Amino acid sequence: MAVMKIRGGDLDLVEYEFLTFPPGKNLKTLGLEKKKFMLKPTKGTVVVRAPARIHLTVLDMNRFAPDHPGGGGIGFAIQCYCSAEVRCTKKEIAIEYNRAAIIENFVAVFKKAVGYSGGFAITITDHEYQHVGLGSTSTVMIAVATAMNEAVGSPLSNTQLRHLIGHNYCEETAEGDIAFGFETGVGPAASTCGGMAVMGDELAFVYHHPFAEGRNVYIIIPPTDISSAGTQEFDLLMNKARTLDYRDRELKAYMFMMDLIPALERDDLKKIGEIIWEIEFRGSKRAEVEHHSYGIYHYMNLLREAKLEFVGMSSVGPSIAVITKKDKTALGKILKPLGLKIAITTRVDNQGLQVVHHP
Repeated sequence: MAVMKIRGGDLDLVEYEFLTFPPGKNLKTLGLEKKKFMLKPTKGTVVVRAPARIHLTVLDMNRFAPDHPGGGGIGFAIQCYCSAEVRCTKKEIAIEYNRAAIIENFVAVFKKAVGYSGGFAITITDHEYQHVGLGSTSTVMIAVATAMNEAVGSPLSNTQLRHLIGHNYCEETAEGDIAFGFETGVGPAASTCGGMAVMGDELAFVYHHPFAEGRNVYIIIPPTDISSAGTQEFDLLMNKARTLDYRDRELKAYMFMMDLIPALERDDLKKIGEIIWEIEFRGSKRAEVEHHSYGIYHYMNLLREAKLEFVGMSSVGPSIAVITKKDKTALGKILKPLGLKIAITTRVDNQGLQVVHHP
């Protein structure tokens, strides 16, 4: 088991034991099992399609850890989807997915929380862009959680599902075990409701609004040899990022409330882009960008100079999200001299989760 050092300042140094465990061992049901839900398992198949998310920034990385969700943040849903098909069975748990361990763990959490004694047949299709800042894990988790919930009669609310995911958010290890991961709640919130989501601490859903309707969203993945997963991600988020958020968290919170939300209300993409660009240099977001070297700043600055309305790196990167009225051909001409290519052409998803019941 890895022991990671966390330094928040000159007199703030602690050690965190990065515990790994088999799926189903550490289940956090948040007391829901005491409610004794009335379940009504369906006979058919429930299909849930969930949009991926672009996570623009955490508000304060001093307020979360691998076993403590929170930290706040902002992000938006895009038309790039994961889907989950779930059918109730008598006892068997069957999972068709190449990352079955994290799903197996959450199935155990959900069953214990709602008091379901049966099984599930689960088939998952994800967007296949892992560890590049598009929230593959959180998007899959909210799709599966919603599908299981629907399949047994919807005993839990969307808020309860988001909190179960947040407190049991895990990533798999090379050995087949799992470990608690970082979760702000931005991904499940944005995927559930669509549009832009603003989160507070402890997974509180502060604000939601449709975003950039009718504009094009382009995802550009610059070349990098820097990992954005595992112990490298831990070291980044729990050290330099925390120090920088000590300095800038009040400013970021002010920008969310006083600048970002009003700009969303009036659909001012140019102003939103200016706010996000300022945040790229503030607090933990600066640590995330610099983690991939200053080359990411160089690329993003050139894109801004090309008059693209919105440019921002997602999560710990290296994916860069560009939102603009320009079409794919026009953007391609801008990217070619930079040696960059469009990885995904999409739009903002302002609808959120879609649920379909099949007999």
